[in-house]
Amino acid sequence: MRWTLKPIPETEKINAFAKQLSIPEKIAQLLIQRGIDTYDKAKAFFRPSLDDLHDPFLMKDMDKAVARLNLAIAQNENILVYGDYDVDGTTSVALMSSYLQTLHPQVATYIPDRYAEGYGVSYTGIDYAHDNDITLIVALDCGVKAIEKVAYAKKLGIDFIICDHHRPGAEIPEAVAVLDPKREDCEYPYKELCGCGVGFKLIQAMEQEKGLPVKTLVPYLDLVATAIGADIVPITGENRVLAFYGLDVINTLPRTGIQALIENVNKDELTITDVVFIIAPRINAAGRIKHGLHAVELLTEQDYDRAQEIASGIEGFNAERKDLDKVITQEALLQIETNKEENRKTTVVFQENWHKGVIGIVASRLTETYYRPTLVFTKSGEKLAASARSVKGFDVYDALEQCSEHIEQFGGHKYAAGLTLAEHQYEGFKNKFEEVVGSSIDERLLIPEITIDAELELDDITPKFYRILRQFAPYGPGNMTPVFMSKNLTDTGFGKCVGADETHLKCSVKQKDSQTIGAIGFGLGSKCDLIQHRKPFKAAYSLDINEWNGTKSIQLKLRDLQE
Repeated sequence: MRWTLKPIPETEKINAFAKQLSIPEKIAQLLIQRGIDTYDKAKAFFRPSLDDLHDPFLMKDMDKAVARLNLAIAQNENILVYGDYDVDGTTSVALMSSYLQTLHPQVATYIPDRYAEGYGVSYTGIDYAHDNDITLIVALDCGVKAIEKVAYAKKLGIDFIICDHHRPGAEIPEAVAVLDPKREDCEYPYKELCGCGVGFKLIQAMEQEKGLPVKTLVPYLDLVATAIGADIVPITGENRVLAFYGLDVINTLPRTGIQALIENVNKDELTITDVVFIIAPRINAAGRIKHGLHAVELLTEQDYDRAQEIASGIEGFNAERKDLDKVITQEALLQIETNKEENRKTTVVFQENWHKGVIGIVASRLTETYYRPTLVFTKSGEKLAASARSVKGFDVYDALEQCSEHIEQFGGHKYAAGLTLAEHQYEGFKNKFEEVVGSSIDERLLIPEITIDAELELDDITPKFYRILRQFAPYGPGNMTPVFMSKNLTDTGFGKCVGADETHLKCSVKQKDSQTIGAIGFGLGSKCDLIQHRKPFKAAYSLDINEWNGTKSIQLKLRDLQE
């Protein structure tokens, strides 16, 4: 593990800003490091406001999208809301369909089958629309590359409105409207919305045109916050506002389906991390194991007993998903060892019977063991399909682009992508991918990194310091949980390994005559000897609250220890 300390801003700047805001200097340092260096920026950061959301009509084609939806409603057309089977796609479909149903009765939903149809807009879906006299499809979290499919729909008399956030190709589909902030010709000020976020901008535009304020749409933000967390988009700018209000909805008045999912979670307040690790995997499990429509059904259901029924079915899918991902991860690790590929720059593994629904999770698991760009392949019909995951700082999408002679199709982001190729291309692709990554990756990116925001003395950690720090949430890319470092720590003598296999580390630490603070290090049991016999050590950690016997205290959540 390598520790990298963020650059420290100038002392005069930190002191002046701390004085201006009446905050501790270390907090001022953290803010300046995050680009928050004026009173107004600090106010927007600490007090996210719906007034900070941009005008949706700044997005290219928004006027066309609103006009076409209004026409469909006026002419009593059948509308199909179409989205992908992952969390961003299913929350988008739930958001758009439940909103449109408040204006118009003839709204159907469609999620492609992960196995029969694959990712994105499908010919099967368009044929379904045609067979059901549907003349308008609103596609969410997909569609920006569906050139031929949109043209096919047009021939059948079906219009498309596309709400996507993926990078477009050289050509834009001939849809009525293509809403995508990543379009070269779109001047929308915030580029990092998720698919559900783009869908939200469309319903915001619909409301705005009727002269209604955005706050009428706050009940939909639990879906948007869930998508933002699950899709790992930056929690900056507009996403911060949407996530902040969405979390508030999840914690105070969530929709029936989300309530059914979280009713057994014993927590006072859910954070974006809980959304990512509790809500998102369950919504995802439906599309991975059975069908994404179960997730949409849950997220739009208003009857609590029925929602509980669907949620318990989804709980079953999630348990099955966990078993599968455990078994496949073990098989993949064995394959790497058998092929003696432990020292490559990439991981590329394939077995034809691996479950397509969990290969993305397995790819993430493998990067925890061998920290390098990773692809997990399985058989999908006549083709091979893969999920790709990357390491911090390396663009796997670009690397795949350089292997395109072996690939039939691919799409995704810098850190996660999906692709298909013909089976006879597998070995050629595997070698080319290793060659591309090997020749372009900085060796340091292959060692996991802890980025440290600031060095703290233990006595800096006061209740006021922690109270302000908590307001940095919601955390995510672009606004990660602050990580601190303290040197010359010693254990007070109670340090021990805990947990089933003594995998975790628990101790209380102090610096010379400082206060004593409790610390927990999950997965750090192997570092126990570093703290024995009151030897001084340094720690990288974040801060959280430990609750024990009804008493709450600030504790260090250890990330790593060094001598």
